[in-house]
Amino acid sequence: MLALICCYYAQAQEADTLTMRFMSYNVENLFDLSHDTLKNDHEFLPTATRRWTAYRYWRKLDALSRAITVVGQWHMPALVALCEVENDTVLRDLTQRSILRQAGYRYVMTQSADERGIDVALLYQREYFKLLGWQSHKVPTSQAKGGRPTRDILHVSGLLLSRDTLDVFVAHFPSRSGGEKETEPARLLAAGKLRHVVDSVMAQRRWPQVVVMGDLNDYPYNRSIREVLGAEAPPLDPDTPDNNKLYHLLARRAKRHSDFGSYKYQGEWGLLDHIMVSGALLRPDAPLHTSEARADVCTHPMLLSEDERYGGTQPFRTYNGVRYQGGYSDHLPVWAEFVLRY
Repeated sequence: MLALICCYYAQAQEADTLTMRFMSYNVENLFDLSHDTLKNDHEFLPTATRRWTAYRYWRKLDALSRAITVVGQWHMPALVALCEVENDTVLRDLTQRSILRQAGYRYVMTQSADERGIDVALLYQREYFKLLGWQSHKVPTSQAKGGRPTRDILHVSGLLLSRDTLDVFVAHFPSRSGGEKETEPARLLAAGKLRHVVDSVMAQRRWPQVVVMGDLNDYPYNRSIREVLGAEAPPLDPDTPDNNKLYHLLARRAKRHSDFGSYKYQGEWGLLDHIMVSGALLRPDAPLHTSEARADVCTHPMLLSEDERYGGTQPFRTYNGVRYQGGYSDHLPVWAEFVLRY
């Protein structure tokens, strides 16, 4: 009888599973209404060319909160990586003064030397991710022509319901403005820094559970991702991933489909927003696991608008140049679903 009870208890314990989504979203210039004397945020003020008024600001927050809700579908995403957020004010308003308030998000963010004052952040739900600590890693400034300070890399560690540690990295690599080749050295430096801090964490963990998210301003086939980060598509055999290697959940689909991406430039879709995981998270028998079949770009119709110039659709932007459109962002969110056994 005791054996039967123990067997039933073990089966019940094994049956405790939870699915949760992680997402990454470049939210296109989420600035507040006040001027920061230490930053070049002049164009996003009520009296500036863009006329960034209170109405437009709160409309943007409402739009972003609805986009995050759409990605979560039945449940709000457990983790939300954000790029292009200005400061604590916009994150407080987004998490506490929008429909996201019901989700109870907490957040951490960087305070980097970016000249425009934009940073990266991570929203998290405490019932799924108990914050253990976080660090902001400064990226070296490129000595190439036009090299400028860029966003720090955010590293956040948290405890899952399984009592395992999850390490999340959020990055926003330097822009391509000024030319892809001319600005590539800056992104290679950023990738090198990210690779270094990820390797440091993997060396400390017996079972490294690492997730990397963000707008890297490069495509999966570019050197920063393919060579420096060493991130490639997951192996077809789920039993063969290297626990200490990064795998790109969307790389294979981006390579096979020309109309697949999170950003549209001159009529061509491309994947600038990424979700990468350590090999330990690709094993189906792992306490926390995912797969490339569980990852995608969110293409909900409300996030898209008609592309009048090139045809088809494009992200429904807040601004098209300096012309206000009242949309969501010039990027689409990317997401991955994870299964947690606890």
